[in-house]
Amino acid sequence: MRTEPVLVYDGDCGFCTTSVRFAERRLRPRCAATPWQFADLEALGVTRERAEHEVLWVTPPGTVYGGAQAVAKVLLSAPRAWPLLGGALMLPPVRWPAHGLYRLIARNRHRMPGGTAACAVR
Repeated sequence: MRTEPVLVYDGDCGFCTTSVRFAERRLRPRCAATPWQFADLEALGVTRERAEHEVLWVTPPGTVYGGAQAVAKVLLSAPRAWPLLGGALMLPPVRWPAHGLYRLIARNRHRMPGGTAACAVR
């Protein structure tokens, strides 16, 4: 059984990979980050379609958070003041625009720094 959460992201997307590497270096979240292309999605309780659509945070018991809520979980697991921001992103009314902003970025990630045509959400 896993003892730490897993952050599942699109390893084919330059923007996603760069974002996760930045988070690992600067935020130091307590999780294992893995591209969905190399993850055992079935064991994580995640479909390929969902993993292609958004970043996912999977807790050891198997609860799955996606999109902006996954980003909030990354922040909540980081040291220093980051959990304050993560906590705010989990609460209404802040989580509503956070979800919209996440979807906007996800739809346009191929246009973001480091993005390529492979980053386009299918």
